[in-house]
Amino acid sequence: MPALASPPSVKIVGTNGQISLGKQFAGRQVLVEEREPGVWLVRTATVVPDNERWLHQPKAAADVQNAIQWAQANKPADGKLNATLKRLKNA
Repeated sequence: MPALASPPSVKIVGTNGQISLGKQFAGRQVLVEEREPGVWLVRTATVVPDNERWLHQPKAAADVQNAIQWAQANKPADGKLNATLKRLKNA
C-alpha cells in the first residue's frame, strides 16, 4: 500500500511538551512510538474499550452480523405486540 507522503514540516514543541498536528486530527487518538531517542512514529488509531473487546472476536462479530441480517430481513410489526409484552411480563 503506497503511503501518502507530504513534505517534511518543522514543528515547535511547546513549553508544555505538545505539538500540533493540524486541525484535521483534532480529537483523534494516536499511537506514539519512540523508535530511538528523538525519533517518533505517530499513527492514528481506534481504541476499543476492554468491556467491548469481545465484540471484535470472530464468533461475536459473526453473531452480530447474522443478527443484523435477520433484522433487515424480518421487519418489525405491531401485530403481535400485546402478546409479546404479555409474554415478557410473565417471564
